Amino acid sequence: MFGCEGLCRFLMKSSGTTELNAFYPIRPECQGDVPAPRFKPRAGKTLSQRRWQASFSEDGHLDIAKVLRRIQRGGVHPSIKGEVWEFLLGCYDPNSSLEERNELKQRRRGQYDMWKAECQKMVPVIGSGKFITTPLVDDEGRPIDPSLVTVHTSDKKVLQWLQLLHQIGLDVVRTDRALVFYESEVNQAKLWDVLSVYAWLDNDIGYVQGMNDICSPIIILIENEADCYWCFDRAMRRMRENFRCSASSMGVQSQLATLSQIIKTVDPKLHHHLEDLDGGEYLFAFRMLMVLFRREFSFADTLYLWELMWGMEYNPNIFINYEDPDAKTKGPSPVNDKVLKQYGKFERKNVKTGYTEENCALAVFLVASVLEIKNRRILNEAKGVDDVVKILGDITSNLDAKKACTEALKIQKKYLSKAKKA
Repeated sequence: MFGCEGLCRFLMKSSGTTELNAFYPIRPECQGDVPAPRFKPRAGKTLSQRRWQASFSEDGHLDIAKVLRRIQRGGVHPSIKGEVWEFLLGCYDPNSSLEERNELKQRRRGQYDMWKAECQKMVPVIGSGKFITTPLVDDEGRPIDPSLVTVHTSDKKVLQWLQLLHQIGLDVVRTDRALVFYESEVNQAKLWDVLSVYAWLDNDIGYVQGMNDICSPIIILIENEADCYWCFDRAMRRMRENFRCSASSMGVQSQLATLSQIIKTVDPKLHHHLEDLDGGEYLFAFRMLMVLFRREFSFADTLYLWELMWGMEYNPNIFINYEDPDAKTKGPSPVNDKVLKQYGKFERKNVKTGYTEENCALAVFLVASVLEIKNRRILNEAKGVDDVVKILGDITSNLDAKKACTEALKIQKKYLSKAKKA
């Protein structure tokens, strides 16, 4: 039998597909419908378990600059993705010690347990290893099945949350169904629990379809449920506004408007063509931005894409900005060449140019890069928005994540240069 480190070394030398199937096994009946992943861990490029461990000092401080270089070169090995993502998403400060992180982790786990217990008092099925897919209450807030709901309330917050829980359950059933991991009801319930607690705590947005697609990989990669919650919470800090919806607007529209401005600036001919097709609002890119390309890439390639993006967007102030929101108002710290190395490539460019547009995430430039890749076909073949959707649909499983990110960085550079001259 292999130990964890031995398995890691063996898999790094084995074929990429074999390795990924070991970490994210596909149900036999689904294997013919799931595209083969393009991502393959590569020795010397991918951040391995050995290099990850070597990036920590004796007391646990992380050399984040070294880690970012490796991630941007070849992604993260599946055996350590979860713990690496916790740093990329700002759960932990690279400048903290192992002891400090363990203290923070225990405190957060206790906090999550309290929140979950609060939810369990209202809906006992939470935390039971099971979940629900049918409505719990009627429109008046009366329990449909009193054995499932222990509270009868007219409180708006409680009522709205109770009305969300079965929709979360229905989405859980549809989430990553091809993976063996979700054949287990306990694993599905873990996803439902995290989304349910998050919806209870987020008084403003709650739960919106698509959050399940963002949360699912985290559930698979991180064993402890409380740690999953905090990692998902940090992921949502980056994406939350995309899920803000009203009767007349969607949160993601602000990013679509930025996408429109980028294409108008770097490729006016393509932008005008899309406008002529009534596609000037770029709604055809809605799904890509909403769930970060989950539909355009295989599961393994999605994880690779996300860590490339988060690595390129990394800002060393992310942890303190989340822990202490007032820190943002104090202004940025002085940045020298040594500090700049602790930023990802994308964020480093923004810092150097002083660009601070909030809706200009790397994902927006990534969509722009896809449009540029399909530029000729769109200009020559698209006679309507449906044609644009079809052309973009052809990228599914045919897009190289690293090349797309590299192109996105080129478009960012071009856009910032032109915007500065304007």
